[in-house]
Amino acid sequence: MSWILLAIAGLLEVGWAVGLKYTEGFTRPLPSILTVISMLASIALLGLALRHLPLGTAYAIWTGIGTIGTVIFGILVLKEPAEPLRLLCIALIVFGIAGLKLTTKA
Repeated sequence: MSWILLAIAGLLEVGWAVGLKYTEGFTRPLPSILTVISMLASIALLGLALRHLPLGTAYAIWTGIGTIGTVIFGILVLKEPAEPLRLLCIALIVFGIAGLKLTTKA
C-alpha cells in the first residue's frame, strides 16, 4: 500500500508542478487553488508512505516521478524539445527509480 501511496503522491507532484505554470505567479485563483490542493495532497501521501518506506528511497522516487511526468507533459503539451540527450537523461531517472524500488525491502 505504501508504494501505491507513493506513486499517487508522485503523480500529484506532477499536477502541482504543471499547475505552477498556469497560476501565473498565483494571480489566477482556480489554478492557484488546485495547485495548492495538489501540493498538500502530494506531501500528505508522501508522509503516509514514509511510515513504511525508507526516506531516501521514497523521496527520490517521489521527485523522480514528478520530474519524469513534468518533462513528459512539457514535451507533449507545451512542445518543449524532445532531443535524444534529454530523453536519455529521463531514461536514466526511470532506471534509477526502478533500481531503488527493486532494492528496497519494504
